[in-house]
Amino acid sequence: MFFLVNEFAKSIKILCLGGVGELGKNMYVVEVHDDLFVIDAGLMFPEDEMFGIDIVIPDYSYLVENKNRIRGIFLSHGHEDHIGAIPYILRQIDVPVYGTRLTLALTKIKLKEHGLSLKIDFREVKENTQLTFEHAKITFFHVNHSIPDAVGICIETSEGNIVYTGDFKFDQSADPLYRAHISKMTKIGDRGVLCLLSDSTESEKEGYTPSEITVAKELDDVFKRAKSRIIFACYASQINAIQRLINTAYKSERKVAIVGRALHHIFQMAAKNGYLYVPENLIIVPNNLGEYPDNKVVVLMSGNQGEPLEALQMMVKRSYNQIQIQKGDTVIIAASPHRGGEQFLIRTVDMLYRAGANVISGKRVHVSGHGRREELKLMINLMKPKFFVPIHGEYKMLVSHAQIAEHMGIPSENIFIPEKGDVIEIKHGKIRANGRVTAGNILIDGSGVGDVGNIVLRDRKMLSQDGIFIVVVTINRDEKKIASGPEIISRGFVYVRESEELMGQATKLVKEIVEKNLRGQFFEWSNVKQEIRDSLNGYLFNKTKRRPMIIPIIMEI
Repeated sequence: MFFLVNEFAKSIKILCLGGVGELGKNMYVVEVHDDLFVIDAGLMFPEDEMFGIDIVIPDYSYLVENKNRIRGIFLSHGHEDHIGAIPYILRQIDVPVYGTRLTLALTKIKLKEHGLSLKIDFREVKENTQLTFEHAKITFFHVNHSIPDAVGICIETSEGNIVYTGDFKFDQSADPLYRAHISKMTKIGDRGVLCLLSDSTESEKEGYTPSEITVAKELDDVFKRAKSRIIFACYASQINAIQRLINTAYKSERKVAIVGRALHHIFQMAAKNGYLYVPENLIIVPNNLGEYPDNKVVVLMSGNQGEPLEALQMMVKRSYNQIQIQKGDTVIIAASPHRGGEQFLIRTVDMLYRAGANVISGKRVHVSGHGRREELKLMINLMKPKFFVPIHGEYKMLVSHAQIAEHMGIPSENIFIPEKGDVIEIKHGKIRANGRVTAGNILIDGSGVGDVGNIVLRDRKMLSQDGIFIVVVTINRDEKKIASGPEIISRGFVYVRESEELMGQATKLVKEIVEKNLRGQFFEWSNVKQEIRDSLNGYLFNKTKRRPMIIPIIMEI
């Protein structure tokens, strides 16, 4: 270690702004003295009850408040759940962004999609790169994941090494582009690791994650059995899955057409930079599919946001411009649904079968990029950490990983299971919570960033469950009478033509309330509206056991 032992304050802080208690939107901060090192900045796809929300990113207000202390954002790899929030953060924080060549290339594509013309200070790192800061030194080590150029990050401090694994597994048959540098991990562990922050995604599953080779063999069999077109659906950044598809298509003498803007951009970049090997004359444009027999083509596709399922549904509904699902197609879904997307996958598969396609999905054609329990044990053995913090996963996954660490000999008092916003302090040989910072979700809806909050989501949920009930009344206050109405508009609540008695009674109730208030000495708009809401809410629930959103509109002439 190149630091003097007592050169700086003996306190290291680790902040979890995302990625704990959830799958996705990974973002962590390591604080050494006054310096902040931000690790990853990912997004998460919305859960079922986030109606209309496109994506979710971490609340990064802590970073904005402390932007002068940030020494950089350090990216472990190029998947959305680790780089997807970058375009939003860089609008408000001007700091260097460090990453490997592929990771930075994918990040630049992301920024281009957002139309950002900011001058970003991108700094490429390699596995042997050493970055020296005033209070820390940062090094990297290759890990095996489902995308090339994935690295773990080691922050060397005067108190010891803080190691962040990123997403990892140990596939001994991995292609050299994906191979983990186990000997370097061993050297880091031998030098001493103060704290290990480790991926928990598959911590509940026994054994080892199956090798990519098993998927390649299954894909060969699927291609041999398919008698017509093959549609291969994956996430745009799943470069390992794309390479498997290319290899199998070439062996099967099928041409490959690429569909999806995000996928096309990533494919071109990866091929140009040597992360994909593409045989000559294999790729054709989608418009030329008709020039080849159906049993000689493959469609490699993803959605414009890099997510394939919605695009597949559009193909079934024939609302996708370039291609539609036809009877006899073999559809391979080489992707796991995001959390909350399981029902959407089930509906998509059902729609594909109804359209006459044969669907293949699940572990036959897709394996996780995350290590299971035996691989997590291996990482702990290699690093030999004094303190352990499980990250990257729902709370039950973090607990499971903590139990693994304890069984591996790490004392329970040296293990910290974090919540979002926790400030974890390592000081005087102990690990403990030392306060909290703002952490949570920023919801992205269209071009809106953070303008949709819990109240708006609650309203959307209410609308989806019981509909809306609008009452419009026009009054003449001088004459103290109703000029027109009440008129009732109902959407998603009841069918008006079949509920005449209900509507009639609701109209009568509103009319009585308005006339009573008009006869009084004062006519307070807010009081009248609230009385209408309360009365209608009780009446409608009593009759229907539903609670629609009630909106009274009172106009004056």
